[in-house]
Amino acid sequence: MSATKDILLGQIRSGGVLTTGQQVKLCLMLSYPAILAQLSSVMMQYIDSAMVGHLGAAAGASIGLVSTCMWLMGGFGMAATSGFSVQVAHRIGGNDFKGARAVLRQALVCVLGFGLVIGLLGAAVSQQLPVWLGGGEDIVADASRYFLILSLFMPAMFLDWMCAAMLQASGNMKVPSLLSIGMCLMDVVFNYLFIYKLEMGVAGAALGSGLAEVITGLLMFSFLAFRSKELSLTQEKGSFHPEETTVKKALNISAPMALQNILLRGGYICATVIVAPLGTIAIAANSFAITAESLCYMPGVGIADAATTLVGQSVGARRKELATRFAWITAFMGMSVMGFLAVLMYFFAPQMMGVMSPDVPVIELGARVLRIEAFAEVGYAASLVIYGAFVGAGDTRWPSVMNFGSMWVVRILPAIFITRMYGLVGFWVCMAVELTFRGMLFLIRLYRGSWLKNV
Repeated sequence: MSATKDILLGQIRSGGVLTTGQQVKLCLMLSYPAILAQLSSVMMQYIDSAMVGHLGAAAGASIGLVSTCMWLMGGFGMAATSGFSVQVAHRIGGNDFKGARAVLRQALVCVLGFGLVIGLLGAAVSQQLPVWLGGGEDIVADASRYFLILSLFMPAMFLDWMCAAMLQASGNMKVPSLLSIGMCLMDVVFNYLFIYKLEMGVAGAALGSGLAEVITGLLMFSFLAFRSKELSLTQEKGSFHPEETTVKKALNISAPMALQNILLRGGYICATVIVAPLGTIAIAANSFAITAESLCYMPGVGIADAATTLVGQSVGARRKELATRFAWITAFMGMSVMGFLAVLMYFFAPQMMGVMSPDVPVIELGARVLRIEAFAEVGYAASLVIYGAFVGAGDTRWPSVMNFGSMWVVRILPAIFITRMYGLVGFWVCMAVELTFRGMLFLIRLYRGSWLKNV
């Protein structure tokens, strides 16, 4: 299967003809390992939530309180990584493998340095952050420790994400997938050791996840630097000094994504502030429901990774029509998969919540909001996968504006008032409406084709 995938990717780079069946097959071959990688990442969150949730609602709420801030920090890592991985995909698409490796060397310096800065900033604010977010006295201390520990592991997380993105840009989805599954298994072992055997509670969950990230990041880097056929750094000597041209291109791609991250993830943080006054049960139910929902939408993120690779290499080969077809194929795949999973989530919502918490009020409230969200998953899939296609084309400015406007105008502003009247259910209704609206926006932009005009 790997040989078939390499042949089909070679057809993109060489200008060869790909039938519709071959295009669909290539999308599937790149998507399923990426889906497994994303699902294993979600399972880490699910495991953390389940293990900590059984310590009580307050323990679960302490993680939920700061999780959106962790997403904000991670979003900066994804933005920085994309600025370089998109260039790698374009160069590989143009058969410039030496140039791709030169970009990789510069990415290592820039992304890891940025990860260190982000981690130190997170550690600096960790003590006051839960207070700023409106957390109660029963969860502030645990929330602070959890955020501090994971902040210190941030450089390792950036290394993991960057190496995975580079391998995916080269068309290698298998290795990131297998290592992500291994990380999930390590997380189970480490969490069991630190949370229960050493009785470290919430801090143990953070330490277990952090160590799993360190080991996975080092293994991912080892494969990328020494064994990757396209990107191994042993193939020739080269400078790690960042070049102005490469960094400028990275900033043109990353800056809109970073700004979107601040504004979009800032919306998630604002959502936490909106939900926090509803109390510990609502915070825990909201946190666990978000984790449960991620089992539904993370396959969409995996397909989006495949879309980024396929569109990126097609653009690098100057094949706009092929890039457009890959964008549509992956969009329909994502909508179909997430639509099917949404049906399962609707019917099994109580069971999904029950795995993470033994508290009946938390389970009932979480299941109720999950069933509301099930109706928005198809629209959410469209926005996720099509955004991945746009990133592959280097088109990040307007999609970032669309994400920001949809989040703040359609979700956050109405939620401020509706949540006061209808509690957590009202907030999730706003979320479901906004995700559906966002999906429609991305489908319209994909149809118009303006995302490829500057290619």
